[in-house]
Amino acid sequence: MKKTGVALLGLGTVGGGTYRILQQNRELIKKAHGLDIEVIKILDRDYNKSDALNVDRAKVTFDIDDIISDPSIGIVAEAIGGINPAKSFLIKALEAGKSVVTANKELCAKCWDELNAAAKKGKAGFYFEASCVGGVPIIRTLMDGMQANNILEMKGIVNGTTNYILSAMTQCGTEYSDALKEAQKLGYAEANPTADVDGFDASYKISILSTLAFHKHVPLEKVYREGISSISVEDINYGKELGMTLKLLAIAKNNGGKIEARVHPAFVDNAHPLATVSGSFNAVHLLGDMVGDIMLYGRGAGDLPTGSAIVSDIVYAANKGGAKYNYNNGTFKDSDFAGDFTCKYYIRMNVSDKSGTLGKIATVFGKNKVSLQSVLQKDVKDGFAPIVFTTHETGEKNMQKALAAVKELDSVIDVAAVIRIE
Repeated sequence: MKKTGVALLGLGTVGGGTYRILQQNRELIKKAHGLDIEVIKILDRDYNKSDALNVDRAKVTFDIDDIISDPSIGIVAEAIGGINPAKSFLIKALEAGKSVVTANKELCAKCWDELNAAAKKGKAGFYFEASCVGGVPIIRTLMDGMQANNILEMKGIVNGTTNYILSAMTQCGTEYSDALKEAQKLGYAEANPTADVDGFDASYKISILSTLAFHKHVPLEKVYREGISSISVEDINYGKELGMTLKLLAIAKNNGGKIEARVHPAFVDNAHPLATVSGSFNAVHLLGDMVGDIMLYGRGAGDLPTGSAIVSDIVYAANKGGAKYNYNNGTFKDSDFAGDFTCKYYIRMNVSDKSGTLGKIATVFGKNKVSLQSVLQKDVKDGFAPIVFTTHETGEKNMQKALAAVKELDSVIDVAAVIRIE
């Protein structure tokens, strides 16, 4: 039976979950995979964490060099998070020939080239299934299940915090601020929720996933990003009337060689499978040119779901014994990225109660090549009327020009919301 020594960096929520799985399912892994995986060292500065898990203190170290210099350790699993010191630790491990497993999406997204270079230098494996969508095996699907396909597009709910918030707003009519507080109370959202609600977390993930799907690096700065903090229950309810559900989507498309990657709130038709994904669950919908539609669904975060993905990579790395995810086939040129993208739009504006207003707005849209699909006009209140438009597919640039012109109309009080429809 093959023996594999592992070091864990960090013993917080994810690291602790990983340790528990490796201990609890050690015999299962032996029987199913012929691998005896032993945790040799744990890097953590807090004995309270290791004591709570009944870890022998002899296994705990405060010095990364204790791990790098130990020849019995072949795999280093990182669950520290952030850029530093995780980056320097992982580069040391990779250059020393130790395969790395990580759940660190920010590090993968921001330091892709450096980590790949270190892996190639050390001829080591670099695995990061746990960095995207928790326990859902999206990366394994892309790399080991879709080889016969050109991936044409992916759309995903890849952040559980925002999905929980939007689900509460949709199902219970909870206002955004109250839904956020509830998410924080339940542990779904951090005290500082910026990374989640402003779309940073999702943008890290779509940078990684689109890089794997399209076989060249899609840098983080090429990902368009909007968050959910300006979303109102009013717009969610209008969306319901139109047969749509609001989600924060991470989207990547390859349109005839032109790449687009974006994160923003979007309405999806209630018939689309992503519309039914609620609470803290995640899902990714893939479109391959040969296989067609595939959707993966499951827990996107948490100690055991994310730990499950880390352990899966540990088993995978132990069986492979070398590099696997070094798909550093260059970076797309600026000209490879779409200068514009097209989609449908939901627009809500407040207008004065004057005759001819709707016609003037429609004329402005038409002059800017924006075709209206539907109009939903509500009762006049306090001298103004809310109007909701949906459009046919149109370019983002045309839409922005149209909106700028509409705002100049005397009868338009404000454009209260603009939400894309996917």
